[in-house]
Amino acid sequence: MSMPWTYADLKRNAFGVILLITLFAVMVPSALNKWANDASPIRSVDPIDATIKSVQWGKGHGTVYVLFLENGSPVLINDDRPHLIGSDVRLERVTRDNGSVSYRFAN
Repeated sequence: MSMPWTYADLKRNAFGVILLITLFAVMVPSALNKWANDASPIRSVDPIDATIKSVQWGKGHGTVYVLFLENGSPVLINDDRPHLIGSDVRLERVTRDNGSVSYRFAN
């Protein structure tokens, strides 16, 4: 019974195999962290002011807005509602029990 691959084939595809393994090695902990953050209860929700600086429309990911907080820090927020570039908006800083912080547009 012969093998369907040889050592030369393995060497030729090594870069793709290593890339694929690395991709999965990065994605799995990231997904686990997101699931843990979503499962953690919200500790506090604080209002904060920000200014919309730019917008990117993504396929399947909604619209991503780049905002600058009142202290000058940049933040990316995903939202499907339209917002004007340059406008001042009200955000909510969400702090969870596990210490993670995220931002969202106030309703």
